Amino acid sequence: MPDQARHDAIGNMKHAVITGGAGFIGSHLAEFLLEKGYRVSAIDNLVTGSRENVAHLAGQGNFELIEADINSEGVMEIASEADEVYHLAASVGVKQIMQNLVSSMLNNIDGTAKVLEQVAKTGARTLVVSTSEVYGRCADKPSKETDDLKMGEPIKTRWSYACSKALDEYLALAYFHEHSLPVTVVRLFNTVGDRQSSAYGMVLPTFVKQALSGQSLTIHGDGKQSRCFVYVKDVVNALYELMQRSDTVGEVYNVGSTESVTISELADRVLALTGSGSLKQFIPYEQAYAHGFDDAYRREPDITKINERIGFEPRYSLNDIIKLVIEFEKARQYQTDPVKQF
Repeated sequence: MPDQARHDAIGNMKHAVITGGAGFIGSHLAEFLLEKGYRVSAIDNLVTGSRENVAHLAGQGNFELIEADINSEGVMEIASEADEVYHLAASVGVKQIMQNLVSSMLNNIDGTAKVLEQVAKTGARTLVVSTSEVYGRCADKPSKETDDLKMGEPIKTRWSYACSKALDEYLALAYFHEHSLPVTVVRLFNTVGDRQSSAYGMVLPTFVKQALSGQSLTIHGDGKQSRCFVYVKDVVNALYELMQRSDTVGEVYNVGSTESVTISELADRVLALTGSGSLKQFIPYEQAYAHGFDDAYRREPDITKINERIGFEPRYSLNDIIKLVIEFEKARQYQTDPVKQF
């Protein structure tokens, strides 16, 4: 295509900016939006994201990776050109956060403030990604968007992450009320799938990697804590659909699966689906994490609201997801060691 024609074609595309666009979820979202005909600018400091996640997108003329921190001077000015801004950049992973409490909190709060300050100048359609962690301690029922947030005492430093993300939500909705910013907040519940790294304490890729390598599957605590895992492609589809509607502005939505499993049961499923002879090893929280760790024994979303709004239902079962993660990890390990057999 001649340069002028290519320039005109790109100019007519909807432009999306994704902060954290080289991360696990961000890279899948970038891929999804490109397939929808968008021009995509992914901003990432590559602390937890990686070039490898978006390497297959790099050759496309309507995709660009901007290696920078969203707090750096002038970086978020690119949002002034955007039709849609997806703010995913954040500190992630329990292990990473517990080891970097101060920087994790400041990164989440300051980064979101910077993004909202910039998009408020143009009124771009904005989505702020939050987390189920804001619900705090376990509930006796699935968590609903209208529930009170019940975090633990401040001395339990594990809740600092949840608190910082709750502040992100309050700030986003303050911009909606005070500046009429068209923003939607989503709370993600344990998003998993291919490209998710085990490096930051993510449980499913960690279990799969351990099972395929013949190592013991390390379970923190007694393994009775329950979680619901949702596939990343279900998540990015939900994010997109929420952004296309005006009646989701100024609202908060849960995005997740309602298929609940204990962590010990998750380990059993991984062992069965990999055919691994590995054992389960239970590690007390006080050995796994620094002082101040606390946990929720149940984390399950009520997805009635998002189902009623956009018809959201997860398409992938937990076993489907585990199989996909196993295939991805096998391929990754084969690339590292072609001689290795599974």
